[in-house]
Amino acid sequence: MIINVKVKPNSDKDEIIKLDENNYEISVKAKPEDNKANIKLVNLLSKYFDISFKKIKIKNPTSRNKIVEID
Repeated sequence: MIINVKVKPNSDKDEIIKLDENNYEISVKAKPEDNKANIKLVNLLSKYFDISFKKIKIKNPTSRNKIVEID
């Protein structure tokens, strides 16, 4: 499955909002430095979909609009 994610780093809370079938808006408390926001994003998605974090791959890690592949 491939989903589109708009990430809002450095937010007040960690939150996943499903916009439609393949589009999500995710807020993370982590700052967008040293890959911290991406790590938190993967952890949130693994809990949300109840899968291992190893099955989640971020295609474009430097963009706020990410393409995420979930095996």
